[in-house]
Amino acid sequence: MTYDVRIYAIEVRRDRPKPHRVRWRVGKRDHSKSFRLKPQADGRRSELMSAVRRGEQFDTETGLPVSELRAQRGSVTWYEHTRSFVDRTWDRIPAKSRRNVADALATITPALVKAEAGGPDPRVLRRALYSWAYNKNRWQEEPPAQWAKALTWVEKHSLSMAELEDPPTLRRALEALGERLDGKPAAARTVKRKRACLSDVLGLAVEEKLLPSGINPLTSLRWATPRTAEQVDPESVANPHQVRQLLAGVRAQGSRGEHLEAFFGCLYYAAMRPAEAIRLTKRQCFLPKRGWGRLVLRGGVVRAGRGWTDDGQAHEVRGLKARAPEDSRPVPVPPSFVRMLRWHIERFGTTDDGRLFRTSRGGLLQESGYGEVWARARREVLSEQEVASLLARRPYDLRLAGISFWLSSGVDPAECARRAGHSLAVLFRVYAKILAHNEDRANRRIEAAIREWDAAGT
Repeated sequence: MTYDVRIYAIEVRRDRPKPHRVRWRVGKRDHSKSFRLKPQADGRRSELMSAVRRGEQFDTETGLPVSELRAQRGSVTWYEHTRSFVDRTWDRIPAKSRRNVADALATITPALVKAEAGGPDPRVLRRALYSWAYNKNRWQEEPPAQWAKALTWVEKHSLSMAELEDPPTLRRALEALGERLDGKPAAARTVKRKRACLSDVLGLAVEEKLLPSGINPLTSLRWATPRTAEQVDPESVANPHQVRQLLAGVRAQGSRGEHLEAFFGCLYYAAMRPAEAIRLTKRQCFLPKRGWGRLVLRGGVVRAGRGWTDDGQAHEVRGLKARAPEDSRPVPVPPSFVRMLRWHIERFGTTDDGRLFRTSRGGLLQESGYGEVWARARREVLSEQEVASLLARRPYDLRLAGISFWLSSGVDPAECARRAGHSLAVLFRVYAKILAHNEDRANRRIEAAIREWDAAGT
């Protein structure tokens, strides 16, 4: 968009079927349109001149003033654009992200309609949007009759993209993100994730020139994003003694517990994400008889649901988080954990594809299964007060405890971030409270050193 517009006199080319040509320049690009009759050319030139006098910006690509661009693009509705967004992004995002996009759009779309009166049941509409309209895998199927009726209604009543530049209209979409279907407030993390999806959709609209201003309207709208607790709560972090007790509590649960002891050990001693530990194979393990070993992590397995993957499987194999697909992350592991893994392999062997951990039928571990074992270990090992607290409440808390232990042991934060698969910025933000405790200890050491030098000087 630019205000740099120059409109030329009408040019007459008598040898052409449409001899009267209107010419104008927008920025550095020339535009023209020819007419059969001179009054037609005069009228078009007058329209362009009026737009200039009104102080409108012109689009350098089409040469149109913003008012005409708005009228031209305004026919594209929010529903049409979001379906196009799903179509364009589907093949380049993971299955779980596809599901998250569908969830976000199914939340926002019912709020961006011309009138809610006479609309379908909100639960029916949401299910139709989530399970069919925004699931590209289902587009070759006919939606159920009730869904089809709901989708026809939303297609007819969806607002145009140009209307999203109106702040109150856009605010309706943001308010929808903060409320669940039952009327209760949505979790802060969920709201932030869905807002990010809304921003991406509007960003594509800017790229496709569906918004006359050419600017993502979210950037100028004042809206308080819910606060989320990103920092690790020290209360949830188990110390090494408590971790050993919990792992013993896992091991005490018979063959199933013995099999999962090393799995939980991966989360603590190697700070692995559960998805990474589920996919761990013998080929990734370097386990000497003595000394430190090393695990070379190359990705994980995420449960996304059969309806969202390309091959119809419930799980999807993914590379390391926020890394290139072929990237790896070597993580040194202490001798005690090396012995635990060696014993596990000797006792349970591996699957045909080399995986160390599996269900009783050889399948992929499920969170519901290993979560049950972990919950029982907490009840058996911890005090009643500790069980009611945040202490190691989730298996994932073992990863947080492992990274926290590295930091409190004096390991360089950059090395901690590398082993954990974090950026240094994320490490400092998430483990700020742990690092603050380490800072106090470092200050005491510096102060003691100063006193020692002062004493030597006297």
